[in-house]
Amino acid sequence: MSTTMPGQPLNPAVIAARHNEDILVGNELVRHNRVSRVIHWGVAISFFVGLFTGMPIWTPLFGWMAYLFGGLEVCRWLHPWAGVVFAVLSIVMFFYWLTDMRLLPGETREWFGPKAFTYMKYEDEPDAGKYNGGQKLFFYAVSLGMLGLLLTGIVMWFPLSFPRWVRALSIVLHDITFICFMVAVVLHIYLGTTAEPGTFRSMTRGTVTKPWARLHHPGWLRDVAGRRE
Repeated sequence: MSTTMPGQPLNPAVIAARHNEDILVGNELVRHNRVSRVIHWGVAISFFVGLFTGMPIWTPLFGWMAYLFGGLEVCRWLHPWAGVVFAVLSIVMFFYWLTDMRLLPGETREWFGPKAFTYMKYEDEPDAGKYNGGQKLFFYAVSLGMLGLLLTGIVMWFPLSFPRWVRALSIVLHDITFICFMVAVVLHIYLGTTAEPGTFRSMTRGTVTKPWARLHHPGWLRDVAGRRE
């Protein structure tokens, strides 16, 4: 959230975050520009629309959620279209962030070990760039999960176009992928709000503070601000 009061000039870093990334403005670093944030929130909103319309279809236990959208029949119509929007925006986000998410030599092996647990802790990583190895692997895992939801969802949307065994398998895989995706979303929210305080603001105003960058992504801070940092 902005720290400026009504009538005061907008923070220069927030202004810079409309179009720029990876720059230093005063005591803040611009982490995500406006396009990046709009894409991210578009993915998030479409996911939750798909979630809340899909839950009452999945089980009567969550039937009350259907009333949020006008009833179960509306959910049955809206759910697949929300999934399409989610998939399209996820693909856009994938290619928009792909350059920053390229895995460096050794990161895959390193982050599939005990170091993965440091991703969930508030601690320093001396070599972490804009995104550490755990965040990169999380990015690819979520992208793979999106493909799983999309492909199985298409089969369920047009069941008569596929053999019975494909339909049955798709239902099981769609449920499993959904459960894994929900765990990932909970983890993502936890990391952005509790494990790494100050992260959430990078997706609202686009900036983080120098102390935050120095603690969580010192390699990125050095690249942006220079070796003196």
